Amino acid sequence: TVLPKNRLEIKPPVGGRVESILVKEGQKVKTGEILAWMSSTERAALLDAARGQGEDKLKYWQEAYKPIALLASIDAEVIVATTQPGQTVTTADAVVVLSDKLIARAQVDETDIGKIKIGQKAIIILDAYPDTKIKGVVEHIYYESKTVNNVTIYEVDLIPEKVPPFFRSGMNTTADFIVESKENILLIP
Repeated sequence: TVLPKNRLEIKPPVGGRVESILVKEGQKVKTGEILAWMSSTERAALLDAARGQGEDKLKYWQEAYKPIALLASIDAEVIVATTQPGQTVTTADAVVVLSDKLIARAQVDETDIGKIKIGQKAIIILDAYPDTKIKGVVEHIYYESKTVNNVTIYEVDLIPEKVPPFFRSGMNTTADFIVESKENILLIP
């Protein structure tokens, strides 16, 4: 399965209301970049009350009581930005979700795991794009096994040499691990 190597949910430090979202899905962001502005519950209530008292009062309180910036804590790509301005959020709600890079996580049967090594080359084939073969390399072999359909498997992380633009989190893949290869072999028909 294609998934983020590091998936980071940006949650507000306090409950309140989202004022604006400055990013969209697929956008690259840098550490410290502002992703969204939000008002705490108190600021939102104060601004709503000031709206009823006229434009001058509203402008005064907007300047006196600043909104909260939600910042990117890593260089990443935005993979979820579905929160709408005006939406109320709590500290448990992810306003934006970031991913540093996409990888493919393969499930390898315990009878084959002995043939897999860190740095080994592999070919990643997406179910959605079966004609495109993506070169990858084994980055991590998990130590703990899982049981899937009464079969013991180990998860293996594959890093694509080049992430294609159509890679999406959640896509299903097939991984072919290259166990042995030889160069400059004479082929005789």
